[in-house]
Amino acid sequence: MDIHQFFLGNAFDAHTYFGAHVTEQGVVFRTLAPNAAAVDLIWEGGDWEPIPMQRIHDGGVYELTVPEAVAGQMYKYRITPQNPDGDIIDHCDPYGFGMELRPNNASIIRDLSSYTFHDKKWLAQRGSHRKKPVNIYEVHLGSWRTNPNNPNGWYTYEEIAPKLVDYVKKAGYNYIEFMPLSEHPADCSWGYQN
Repeated sequence: MDIHQFFLGNAFDAHTYFGAHVTEQGVVFRTLAPNAAAVDLIWEGGDWEPIPMQRIHDGGVYELTVPEAVAGQMYKYRITPQNPDGDIIDHCDPYGFGMELRPNNASIIRDLSSYTFHDKKWLAQRGSHRKKPVNIYEVHLGSWRTNPNNPNGWYTYEEIAPKLVDYVKKAGYNYIEFMPLSEHPADCSWGYQN
């Protein structure tokens, strides 16, 4: 990611830079906290004791590599504000790739290289619909339908897909726009308020 372009609002790959990334050297944690006096990493592998992160950019980018961190462990950022009257807060990672279930809110390290998409056949057969009318149905899957048989209230993707496809076809939609599908700590936010 080009950090200059990020601050100009022109970088659309920030997820490849910020967050917790599993590397051969350990997990690299990066976050943006422009109004912080300091940022510490707290994580379960370190008994939730703060480890200072290094400010690597004047815009408030903080970084830390933890060699012993592994996928599946929980973490948060402890943010000390510049304002001496402000509260120190423990915050989930806005670029986190995994989150605890409510009411907890720690981020979870995920190894993104451990998943391979299996949709090459479907992508190859899809047609170009650029000259056809567009009717988009925007949906947040977690609140569109709830599963009374699941304690969390959610359907799996495999369970909800036929219900959604049937609904949008009957209603005359030909495209679906998904609101955030990533894990996040507050159901009420639909993933926008991390």
